[in-house]
Amino acid sequence: MVQSVELILDEAAEATVREQWRLLADAGLHSPDETHRPHITVAVAREIWPRLDTSLARQPFTPLPVRLGGLLIFGARRPILVRAVVPSLPLLDLQRRLFGVISPCPGIPSNVRPDAWTPHVTLARRVTPAQLPTALEAVGRDGDFPATVVGIRRWDGDRRREWPVG
Repeated sequence: MVQSVELILDEAAEATVREQWRLLADAGLHSPDETHRPHITVAVAREIWPRLDTSLARQPFTPLPVRLGGLLIFGARRPILVRAVVPSLPLLDLQRRLFGVISPCPGIPSNVRPDAWTPHVTLARRVTPAQLPTALEAVGRDGDFPATVVGIRRWDGDRRREWPVG
């Protein structure tokens, strides 16, 4: 499994993403369930050593305005539908700093390295190519919207648990 460092969104943005999840689920697509929380993943590893939580918590953080943008599709055989997060210098700086803390950990995929990271919020996984028109119809009319990153959390996919950083 994987462990990650994630940015948490404000309540209004979270509610908007949850509504998009509901629309996708109503359309028969695999979207996150109620136990998931909308987030922006900034770093992933097979294992993030617990001792690094202190270093993560020491990273300077203040709430950060972001903009959730258009829809993107990652992959081809089993695409993932995501909403882009418009990159900004403060967001890229925060990701670079948090990634730097976990960079010695094992099993880091190349797509979360600062020069390859695409900030996004996942809307639906395991979408078949035949389902893409339905998915786009369900949430494609929703435009960009503002959000605020209000916190940083750690996620342990093996234990399916989360905890705040800092």
